[in-house]
Amino acid sequence: MVRIPPRGSLARDLALAAVALVGGTLIIVSGAYLTFQPALLGDGPEWLIYLPMVAASGAVALRRRAPLTGLAIGTVALAADLTMGGSIGTLLIYTQVLYDACVFGPARLWRRALEVAIAVVAATAIIGVVSMGSVRGLALGIPAVLLLVLPILTGLSVRQYRDQAALERSRAEQTARVAELDRRQAVSAERTRMARELHDMVANHLSVMAIHATAALTVPNLSAAQVEESLRVIRENSVQGLAEMRQMIDVLRGPEAQPGDDPVAPGLGEVERLVTGARAAGLAVELTTTGSPRALPVGVELAGYRIVQESLTNALKHGTGTASVTVDYGTDEVRLTVHNPVADPGPLDHLGAGAGLIGMRERAALLRGRLDAGPAADARWRVVAALPVDAI
Repeated sequence: MVRIPPRGSLARDLALAAVALVGGTLIIVSGAYLTFQPALLGDGPEWLIYLPMVAASGAVALRRRAPLTGLAIGTVALAADLTMGGSIGTLLIYTQVLYDACVFGPARLWRRALEVAIAVVAATAIIGVVSMGSVRGLALGIPAVLLLVLPILTGLSVRQYRDQAALERSRAEQTARVAELDRRQAVSAERTRMARELHDMVANHLSVMAIHATAALTVPNLSAAQVEESLRVIRENSVQGLAEMRQMIDVLRGPEAQPGDDPVAPGLGEVERLVTGARAAGLAVELTTTGSPRALPVGVELAGYRIVQESLTNALKHGTGTASVTVDYGTDEVRLTVHNPVADPGPLDHLGAGAGLIGMRERAALLRGRLDAGPAADARWRVVAALPVDAI
């Protein structure tokens, strides 16, 4: 079984050059090697006709790696062959050399080669008319067209097809890279969203549980009622955290979730429940609602709920036991304000530098809203969020 060398390899170019040489040799051996009577060869040795053919075959081997050099060698070989009378084999090999130069050479090469070929065809036709004294002499330019113009036009057509195919491959690769980049960005955004949801759902409840567990373990002489109250708060937060975790798992399950298990995202209507839970955890919270409470887009409802939840958790961890929450339903936006004093006014500038504050700001930004969090007067920490009610 004959093994074909891979496309574009030196072995393949050498194989093509060997085929050209063998074909030219068979033409000479058959006796059909002269296109017209010998000029300089005369009665000289017949083997001289092989030299231009060997040189032209060698030019074929340079078709990819040095097309300009190959064309120069082939042209010199053709000129030498014509001085000996002209060999059909060498002429045919030269058409391959010219074709390869136009396909693999620089873009300017085929333009120059076509200009020269047209000039040669025109000159040959004129010489034919002058020598024969008739318009029939134009036929002398036909061999020049077949030898020069046709290989150039064929090479140009193949080159354009190859360049177009390369451009399409480049576009396809670029499209694939953009698609992969979009996929990675989507995955990263989804991971960030999941991390934010996990923090808001789990960390807040765990913080309350940790505070009460620490108090039960460190405060001496707690009464049975106080211990029972701490355990009740821990249980309520653990149950609520597990319920919200289950809701998120149901969302992540996607099509595998049962029709009746569709989770309902918490909203601003449940802020009172948050306040009740914070009061049970030991935080004295004052809730004020202004405007006309109404149903808002799901994204606004969820973002508002999480912002209040995170703010109350921070007030419970860093505050002195009191906080105020204001929910203002405006015409164009809902405004959430949470104030609470902090135990140590010194590090106010460093509060809220963790994932909680980052998550709140991201939620507001996704809805084209705004969130300000920072120290206020009288050693109080303030969180103000404004969420557009028409956010999608």
